[in-house]
Amino acid sequence: MTFDYPKLMGILNVTPDSFFDGGQNTTLSKALDKAALLLREGADILDIGAYSSRPGAPLISPQEEMDRALPVIEAIRHSFPDAILSIDTFRANVAEESVKAGAGIINDVSGGTIDPHMFATVARLQVPYILMHMRGLPENMQELTSYEDIVTDVATFLGSKISDLRELGVKDIILDPGFGFAKTIAQNYELLHRIDELHYFGLPILGALSRKSMIYKKLGFKADAALNGTTALNTVLLSKGVQLLRVHDVKEAKQIVDLLFN
Repeated sequence: MTFDYPKLMGILNVTPDSFFDGGQNTTLSKALDKAALLLREGADILDIGAYSSRPGAPLISPQEEMDRALPVIEAIRHSFPDAILSIDTFRANVAEESVKAGAGIINDVSGGTIDPHMFATVARLQVPYILMHMRGLPENMQELTSYEDIVTDVATFLGSKISDLRELGVKDIILDPGFGFAKTIAQNYELLHRIDELHYFGLPILGALSRKSMIYKKLGFKADAALNGTTALNTVLLSKGVQLLRVHDVKEAKQIVDLLFN
């Protein structure tokens, strides 16, 4: 996959408690129907999440995470053999089993900070890795929002992790500044307006702010009414050279891409 043209990652959560679509895809048939819809609407990648990383999310066991994710990955691989699948996990063993089941990308919200085996696992598997900035754990990350300069601090973190990954032989890295993860609303907007500074690394950048609280809390409503705000901010991301958008609403995101790049 190249990023000379922006790509779309469709979110497929198979959790009961994700902040927007929790509980919607908890059966295999519903997950397959959702996968079919996302692909039909133009998703280039399906990102499968079996562990909610929303602020305050409770811990679940690795086995429970795999029990949710692996059957879905296998079923999608069988029904849509050409689909590119990503596993959204910060656990190395879950990532490895998901790759064995048919996932081709590891999307780690912790940037390797939670599981010390993650980077070595990615290097051994030789699959693309999405490196995201985060502090702490989902249950306490919103207590860890003190920065000297949010963009510089995020860039410093990413640069250090890129060096570690390269040393291990990881070839394909995508950067995610981690909107909403250990960041205040004001910090999220600072990141949004300066995200082009991360092009310094010469790596593809993923923007993932779909329906997040930085939108709906600022506007004074809930996630189910945040599509228009998401579209507006995704347009800003694309204008700043972001090459991959992670979204709940693929059809609307594809319209932005088609309008700006066709």
